[in-house]
Amino acid sequence: MKRMILYGVMVLLLVGIFFLGVRAHSEAKAYEEATATLVAKMDAKSLAQYQAKEWAEKLSLGLYKNRQRKALKEIRTSQKIHKAQSIRYTGYAMVLLLMLLLFYFAVSLRAFTFFGAAAAGIVLFFGLMSPIMMVTIHKEVEYLGDVVLSFESKSVIGSIAKLFENGDSVVAVVILLFSVIVPFIKTVSMMFVALFMESRFAHGIVAFFKMIGKWSMVDVFVVATFLVYLTTNKGDVSRAEVEVGLYFFLAYVIVSMLVSLSADRMLHTRRAT
Repeated sequence: MKRMILYGVMVLLLVGIFFLGVRAHSEAKAYEEATATLVAKMDAKSLAQYQAKEWAEKLSLGLYKNRQRKALKEIRTSQKIHKAQSIRYTGYAMVLLLMLLLFYFAVSLRAFTFFGAAAAGIVLFFGLMSPIMMVTIHKEVEYLGDVVLSFESKSVIGSIAKLFENGDSVVAVVILLFSVIVPFIKTVSMMFVALFMESRFAHGIVAFFKMIGKWSMVDVFVVATFLVYLTTNKGDVSRAEVEVGLYFFLAYVIVSMLVSLSADRMLHTRRAT
């Protein structure tokens, strides 16, 4: 009975992580859209029109109102709200993930490996689909102010797609293989090992992923971090902002390593008995 209650709580934690991940992803996309809208109003032409309206308001002694100022303020307010919400939901998801990992001390290695792999799959999904970094290129122009020359915000999947579009197929395939396909197969394999640890393939699966673990985890995490830089337009990056997808991807790297250690220990314990 106690074991079933613990498993029920772990299932609820998984559901909570997924729900919060969906909310964080939605808010991150809304923040991205709000930023894109704001950037569209900060090109040279739009800023020239804005400055002209500002002067018209001053010269008319307030008879003419620059409505664009209010619109920009509303967009900036919306932008800040969505950013704060995406970070908040991501933080809540990480708290639930940590709570799930603490069940290592309360359940069997087999159960921890299964539920840990499921959690790793969830955060991997949001790590791949959510924006990981936003990059903008600015230039200060006299009389106009801060002109945005370029804006990019991508997820890992979006960056891979753009690499294919730009003809960098080799790089795209390598990133696709080690940051998407291998992690997905590893997650499913760890769940298989937990369910069928008596299988003669279990030891081979764990040994294989331990062998390629360093490249498929830490190195590709670094590659994914800078992937946006590789796919942005040429020029000096003046502002780069980390987004929630990067936190989910990092969480996957950590959880996946813990699950691998748990699976390895589980099989060694079974062999010893």
